[in-house]
Amino acid sequence: MTTEQSELSNAPGASPLTDEPTTKEPTTEEMVRANQANWDARTPVHVASRFYGLDGSRTAEDWFAPFEWTDLGELAGRDVLHLQCHLGTETAAFAARGARTVGLDFSAAAVAEARRLAQEGGRSVEFVRSDVHRAVEALGERRFDVVYTGKGALCYLPDLATWAGIVSALLRPGGTFYLVEFHPLLDSLGPTPSPDRQQLQLHHDYLGGRGPLRSDTPSTYTDGPPVQGATTSYEWRHGLGEVISAVIGAGLTVELVRETELLPWKRFDAMGPSENGWWRLPPSEPIIPLLYALRAVKA
Repeated sequence: MTTEQSELSNAPGASPLTDEPTTKEPTTEEMVRANQANWDARTPVHVASRFYGLDGSRTAEDWFAPFEWTDLGELAGRDVLHLQCHLGTETAAFAARGARTVGLDFSAAAVAEARRLAQEGGRSVEFVRSDVHRAVEALGERRFDVVYTGKGALCYLPDLATWAGIVSALLRPGGTFYLVEFHPLLDSLGPTPSPDRQQLQLHHDYLGGRGPLRSDTPSTYTDGPPVQGATTSYEWRHGLGEVISAVIGAGLTVELVRETELLPWKRFDAMGPSENGWWRLPPSEPIIPLLYALRAVKA
């Protein structure tokens, strides 16, 4: 699972400290490669952090809201693909429910750790290293009953129309695509808050169109030491309308869209635990969507 970084700038070729243009604006391919290097560098920090609970303090189920399992239905005996799976902390939950499970991620370091963790946990999960844009090629002729992704994945995709087409190509006829993602409104409130960003105030665009946000910081959303090496990453903004339109444009039929005020981690200091262990803002704050889910099927 992923979230935003801090110290973001709206201009893709800008310095995060000065907002002055750099000498050469990177291409989209170069930005994606920078993200891959950044996630390789993040991986050892995340493995050692308390955030992911790899010491046994959290289970794979902790990363899922109850409505996700209701929406997905029975998974035993089905082929499930988890795109942009990072350490496989969520991927493991599908295998635990009896699915034949594959996780895919572009970070070699993350895939290596995901394989190690699955082996140590006695879980039968396959992990494939590939950029999501090359997932069809990486997986060959394999098609899936369920494709799952989200919780910090879409912000690293520059073109949702292309991505949705890939998702559709990976599904069998009658297959289900299920996305659970941080709401664009939450992204607009800014990254993991510093002390002066605890109030609900808009800091970033809700809609895309002004290019990616560039981050250059050694901090990540987990606890632990600074990231060593590649600290630059890029994120793209995608409004809810853009997401839904991309999925429909890829020939999938949208069956439901949910919006919820719940989050799987404590984004704001004022948040308190909900009944299922996730987090919500107190009654004194407005009820706003922080996470959304989308289910679509392939004819």
